[in-house]
Amino acid sequence: MKLHANINDYQTEIQIRDDGRCVFAEVDGRRYELDVHRSGDNGYLIVSDGQVFDCRVEGRPESGKRIDVFVGTRNYGLTLTDPKRLSSATSTNAQGDDTARIIALMPGKVVRVLVEVGSQVAAGAGIMVVEAMKMQNEMKSPKAGTVIALNIQTGSTVNGGDVLAVIE
Repeated sequence: MKLHANINDYQTEIQIRDDGRCVFAEVDGRRYELDVHRSGDNGYLIVSDGQVFDCRVEGRPESGKRIDVFVGTRNYGLTLTDPKRLSSATSTNAQGDDTARIIALMPGKVVRVLVEVGSQVAAGAGIMVVEAMKMQNEMKSPKAGTVIALNIQTGSTVNGGDVLAVIE
């Protein structure tokens, strides 16, 4: 499963595969083999390369929603977006649970990002400019709200169906 991740405002893609025995993950070209054990309602013990990590997850993991992951005493704000679970890649937004997702209609390149995570935006406000087929298109917010995730940065290459931003 390939996911877009925003971890403490660092954006990357994560590839995850669970074979029932281990979880295999790839982040930024680095591969991990993880032995995951549940330890309570929100707790997990993760063993990787002989090291044991005590983890706790606060929040319900949903595509486009932020959760807090504690590894020991360190807190990581995490937003995962699953591009395969989009209801439609043919519109600029997919809505559910009062959340709007700005979705790339076709491959292109982000030439400008006009907002930051946490910004308050009005309906119709510009969020970013994406260049595709030598045309620049301003992607606009379909609703008023708060930018809770930006899965791109200036210079990023995007594919059709990629979730570029999430507005709540």
